[in-house]
Order: sequence, then structure tokens, then C-alpha cells
Amino acid sequence: MKKLNYATLEEMNYDGYILKDAPERVLQFGEGGFLRAFVDYFIDVMNEKAGFNSKVVLCQPIASGLTDMINEQEGLYTLYLRGFQDGQKVNKKRIISAVSRCINPYADFEALLACAENPDLRFITCNTTEAGIAYDPSCQLADAPASSYPGKLTQFLYRRFQKFGTEKGKGFIILACELIDDNGKELEKCVLQYAQQWMLGEDFIQWVKEENIFCSTLVDRIVTGYPRAEAEALCEENGYIDNLIDTGEIFGFWVIEGPQSIKEEFPCDKAGLPILITDNHKPYKQRKVRILNGAHTSFVLGAYLAGQDIVRDCMNDEVINGFMNKTIYDEIIPTLTLPEEELRDFAASVTERFKNPFIDHALLSISLNSTSKWKARVMPSLKGYVEKTGKLPACITASFAFYMAFYTGLRLEEDGLIASRGTNEYTVKDDRDILEFYDAHKEDSIEDYVHAVCSNQNFWGEDLGAIPGFESAVSSYLKAIEEKGAYEVMRSCL
Repeated sequence: MKKLNYATLEEMNYDGYILKDAPERVLQFGEGGFLRAFVDYFIDVMNEKAGFNSKVVLCQPIASGLTDMINEQEGLYTLYLRGFQDGQKVNKKRIISAVSRCINPYADFEALLACAENPDLRFITCNTTEAGIAYDPSCQLADAPASSYPGKLTQFLYRRFQKFGTEKGKGFIILACELIDDNGKELEKCVLQYAQQWMLGEDFIQWVKEENIFCSTLVDRIVTGYPRAEAEALCEENGYIDNLIDTGEIFGFWVIEGPQSIKEEFPCDKAGLPILITDNHKPYKQRKVRILNGAHTSFVLGAYLAGQDIVRDCMNDEVINGFMNKTIYDEIIPTLTLPEEELRDFAASVTERFKNPFIDHALLSISLNSTSKWKARVMPSLKGYVEKTGKLPACITASFAFYMAFYTGLRLEEDGLIASRGTNEYTVKDDRDILEFYDAHKEDSIEDYVHAVCSNQNFWGEDLGAIPGFESAVSSYLKAIEEKGAYEVMRSCL
């Protein structure tokens, strides 16, 4: 079989959508599976349906990456988006032709800087992981390249300014996709710090602020990446070798915070894509964190203790599914600010996503670092519900008891806190000081254990025992988990 490239597709008489030649109008820092299944997919659809006519040039953000593999395939790869949609099992395949090439700046830094001199280039997108948007004062302008991503971006913007400085409209619309709060604003802050540190001048600083739009964005799609177990069979079926096959769920949603004028240049509406341009992305972030992530965190530990191992199987159990739905619809949604219909539609999509037959999402992998997750994802709904109704939310309160039961260990080892589910042992993974705390309290009475956890302000930033009745209710649920099991406690909440 031949490798996927344009000549191979021509030989095969491939009749799907392909865009071979177009100006490079997008620079993307990051060549991994997520951006290729999310941003590059959306650009590919805009090329087809809205005449966007743009190629994406990728930049490998760290020293090792996929540059050679991408260039061998002339930027082409096969994307599978799979899951449940409107009650139907969906498996969509598309060859993505939006990518032109990939640059490795560690091997050829000048190739990256040369892109800054391309007058067609207008968009920069990035996903350099949560640690990627960070200011490292050791970076210097003369580095080839700077080690940090904001350092590289500053070098790139400075070359652009040197080439087009006084010309209007030659700045960039920058779409940051990292999973941190206010990702665009944080990126701009880092760039301005480098501009000061490297003494690039007031004119450049003004140009960065006035001619560039740093958009904070919210990205939402589970991307499962290269399907190692199926890759050989998929290549056989397709009739070509593709070392860059990418897979993700069918659901996708991108919220971009910026002026409505972006739509004139980025025709997502015209292409009918699930991309929202708004002046405030935060209510949508809150919706995702509280409903999608909050649902995960509030039911998975109890479901694991009840004998389940995979998210999809939980959705087929009427008690666990009922517990999750009650948590979302009765206890989380009433605390949120977006219109109720939007929230209920999103909640319905969450249930479909959790049922995805193509993703075996292990409960134990979701359980990682549950302390910080419970604080960020579930605690705001607990407090919001109490504030609004004056009562404790039953399912959310029970979820705290499930969290504590899950963290009740037998012994602390190097790998984590060893706990048991029936006759089987499992490993609780979290920060070491958190695991040491739980190990130290494993012999406490239920009341003392609950008090110690609730009053630990290092965990929660406040004393949860100050919420009227919370400690007592959690203690009752923990006793019930000991006596009847987590499954019966879930049932009792319905």
C-alpha cells in the first residue's frame, strides 16, 4: 500500500473534498491530535462550505514531534469523529486537507520566522498544554528558538512588526486553546513581559496591543488520537498507509471571546459550525465545568465503589444514570446563569457523550486528583444550591461521601493510597500531602473523619463544616455506604 499523499488520492480517484493549494493564512503552534481533530477540522469544513480558502502551517512546539511524519503525508490525514448523536450511533470519516506543512523550529528556526513575512497570514492558534502559557525569564530574543511558547510567539510577532510595523491590518487574531483560565489574556501578558524584558520598544508594545486580538477560548471535544489497536485495519480498509489517523468524539464546541467582526474573516456561521463568538466566554466555561466535568466528578467515585469500571456502562444502569441526571437537572442547572433551555440541551448532549460506544473511559482514570476536581467542579454547585434554596442538595452531598469513601485507604505506598473495593484493591492517586492526610485519618470514627476532611481549608479554601447540616449529612451517607453499599445510597437519593 502507498502512503497517504495527494498523488495517492489522485491514483485512487478519491472523490471526497480536498483543497490542494491555498494561501497559508493560519499558523498553528501544536501538531498533536487535539488541534488536528478540532481546529484543523473546523478550518477544513470552512474551506469546503464557506470558501475560507486557507491552509494551516503547523509549528512543532517542543523539540520532539510529528514534523517529518506530517510532511511525508503532505499534511493530509484521516479523521474519524464517532459517538452518539440524536440517539444514533455515528462514525464519520473525513480526509483533512487544511494543513500545508509542519515546521520544526528547533531544526530550522528561520523557516518559522519567514512565515511572519507572509502578508496572507492572519490567524494564530495554539494548544501547548496547560503548562505552555508561562513566562520564563531565561528566554532571550537571540534564542533560536526561545524555549517557552510565549517567547517563540514574541519572537514571531517582532519579526512581523519589523516587516509590516506601520501597515494597518497586519496583526493577528490569536486563538488560544490551552485549558487555563483566560488563556488569551494570559498569553498576551506573557508576550508583553518579553517585550519589556527584551527592550523591543514602545512602538512594538503598542502594535501588539492595538493590531492583535488575543482571544480567550473554550474548547470542548474529547479527542482519542491515534487508534493504535485499529490503525492497521483502518489503513487496509482505506487502501493507503496513514500514520497520522486521528479520532475524536462527534461532539465539538468552540467558544471564542472577541469582537463580532471576527466572523467577517472567520466564516464559522456560514459553514454551520458549532463555534460561538461572544464578548464573554465565562458562562460557557462555567456550564462545561459544572455540568460535564461536575457530573463526572460527582458520580464516578460512587459508581466505581458500586462495581462499575467504564463510564458508558454507568449510563446503561438506571440507578447510576438516574443519580447523575438528578445531580445535573435538579442540583447543578438551577445554580447556573445561562438560559435554562441552553443548559438542558447541553446536559442532554453530555449523556450522549458519556454513552459513546467508541470510548472506553475508565472510572479510575477520571478519579485522578479528585480533591482539586471536587473543589473546582462540584463545590460551587453545592454552595450555589444552598444559597438559592437554603437546603442541602442530596446527590451532591452524597457525592462528597462517595469521595471520602473512595479515599478511605488501607495503606500508603509509593504509587499512591491503596484502598479496596470488596476483595479487589485499587490505587487512589492525588498529591502526596493529600494522600498522607487520608492515610493519617483512616482509623478515625466516621464523625471525626468527616470533621477532619470538611474543616481542611488547604483542600477547600474554606471550612465546609460551616455549611449548616453538611457534616451531619455526609456522616449519615458514609454510614449508609458502609452498611448498604454505594449503589443503595445512590438509589436512596432518587
